[in-house]
Amino acid sequence: MRNLKIIILTLFVTISSITVFSQNKIKNGPMLGYSEMREVLIWVQAHSPEDVYAEYYLKKGVGEKFRTKIVKTGENKAYIAKLIADSVEPGNEYTYEIYVGGEKQSFDFELSFRTQPIWKWRGDPPTIKFAAGSCAYINEEIYDRPGKPYGASTEIFASIFREKPEFMLWLGDNIYFREPDWNSLTGMIKRYEHDRSIPEFAELLANVHHYAIWDDHDYGPNNSDRSFWNKGAALEVFSMFWGNPSYGFPGMEGAITFFEWGDAAFFLLDDRWYRSPEKRKFVERKMLGDLQIEWLIDALSSSEATFKFIAVGSQVLNPAARYENYSTYPEERNKLLKMIDAEKIPGIIFLTGDRHFSEITKLEREGNYPLFDFTISPFTSGPSKNNENEPNFMRVPGSYYEERNFGTFEISGKRKERQIIYKTFNSNGEKVYQFKISENELKNR
Repeated sequence: MRNLKIIILTLFVTISSITVFSQNKIKNGPMLGYSEMREVLIWVQAHSPEDVYAEYYLKKGVGEKFRTKIVKTGENKAYIAKLIADSVEPGNEYTYEIYVGGEKQSFDFELSFRTQPIWKWRGDPPTIKFAAGSCAYINEEIYDRPGKPYGASTEIFASIFREKPEFMLWLGDNIYFREPDWNSLTGMIKRYEHDRSIPEFAELLANVHHYAIWDDHDYGPNNSDRSFWNKGAALEVFSMFWGNPSYGFPGMEGAITFFEWGDAAFFLLDDRWYRSPEKRKFVERKMLGDLQIEWLIDALSSSEATFKFIAVGSQVLNPAARYENYSTYPEERNKLLKMIDAEKIPGIIFLTGDRHFSEITKLEREGNYPLFDFTISPFTSGPSKNNENEPNFMRVPGSYYEERNFGTFEISGKRKERQIIYKTFNSNGEKVYQFKISENELKNR
């Protein structure tokens, strides 16, 4: 009997060891990238060269199990695999499993992704819920500035997951490069690897689809602009560690992309690649650049989406010409707003970050609907205090919040009667503010 107990104990320890070893084949992830009706991206980072693939099947009911193509991870891509689930159908939820080196990886939570529903010419648009925010400073004492830690604890990411968004939009400063990071590809990769390893990220990354823009801190040094010599490497690493549909377009460089979810369209802009240096005196000051603005107006004009969300790292509508607001680029800002006016494009909403406080700015326009700018910041970075008296005379009363926070947007209602309910939550997931807007408020007059 004693020998039998020893054998059973030995088997238990062996099996446990295999499970742990299998889990350790993944360095970071999995993370869900973009979702389309017929394709989903799954991101995984291994420790070393490995054959990586995913298997997936319908979450409800018994169905066929599908497998992605095998991706061989390599050092030149930081051992990252981007797996494409392309045997999916619209409007379904799937359970997925990750295999590394032929071994199924184990997790303390389930893994699932969703495909977007097919709805046009069939019925009302689907209800949509997404989370958004910016400025995630994750402490690493050896590389941080001396003194009080700048970043907070990371429970906010578990709070975001509890809100059960379908996808999440990261509005820049999603990581913070330090001095050892931004001048080398190695340094940039190490910063991403460190921040992705935070345990509170795990379930959120694995079960919610993620899209991202960048701002100065995940592009280069503080307040960096088009002159940053290593921006090519920054874009390479950004494209390694995120799962956006694209990174720029033919003929236009930068971290620019576009996606749709239901009857909402998202125009993800790059406010760094083309930005004029702050200290140049004899130059036409630009933040987005002519090429990007022309693409944006073209794409907005072509879009039939009910709501058209424009995501930019820097605030757009706040009239206080302070720090890196678009108001410090008055000529280009006025040009963009005049083009939006002239083209009479309905349903436009700006989503911005950067400021380390949250607020909604409302720009009234003569003879047209008002424009809104939802600024959502920070996730974990140090809040910027005492800005409530900043001369933003267009701030929506009650919307200002200067503690760590995130926002959610829920879009619902019948066709032509759609509405958005926006909520601000603190780090613990407690609602601190709510704002409602309907599509009829964003139609041309």
